[in-house]
Amino acid sequence: MTVSASAIIGAVTLAVLTHGLALAQDAKNQGYLLDQNMNVVTSATTGVCVRTSDWTPARAIEQCDPKLVKKPAQRAAESPHPPAPPKKPTPAPTPDKLLSQKLNLYAEALFDFDRSVLKPKGKAMLDDFAQTLRGAKHEVILATGHTDRIGTAAYNQKLSERRAEAVKDYLVSKGIEANRIHAEGKGETEPITKPGDCKGIRSKKLIACLQPDRRVEVEVAGTKEGRK
Repeated sequence: MTVSASAIIGAVTLAVLTHGLALAQDAKNQGYLLDQNMNVVTSATTGVCVRTSDWTPARAIEQCDPKLVKKPAQRAAESPHPPAPPKKPTPAPTPDKLLSQKLNLYAEALFDFDRSVLKPKGKAMLDDFAQTLRGAKHEVILATGHTDRIGTAAYNQKLSERRAEAVKDYLVSKGIEANRIHAEGKGETEPITKPGDCKGIRSKKLIACLQPDRRVEVEVAGTKEGRK
């Protein structure tokens, strides 16, 4: 049998068109019939999209079956693994508070007259002070001993140093690192009383008048964890 050239061309053309339509249908998940321009074919009388034999509700498209197409919110609600809710932003840490404190302890509260051994009352005062340092970091503590002018300058210098060291040792016993405490003595060189305030020779009245000069000053500087 002889096949004409026009028949062969027609067959090839039909095959190409059929293949093109198949590709077009693949692009639409093979749910609807498409024309050569990749547009869905609709009925001339009803305007309804022409479905293929492969059509299923899962292959529905918005253009043809909008009621069958699930909205994004509906798909998310039916998802077996719904998206996790957005995380709340982590609150910024509260800045550390600067810790600066100065404690002026009169010698009579800490020691007996002309002595450098801490009395029970003096220990209690230092206990309260140590409590305020809990939670502090990078603190620098300076304990400075002072005396009045009664006695020699050399003796007063040594006495002020012994008293400052006694305060340091006690704070160390309360858990404060020794390398963060500096103890020094100033002797009678930095009195609180002014010249002429206390006159006369050594007596109970003079000793009482010079009481402000006999002291141990404790200063601390550092940071303490912030609180809301």
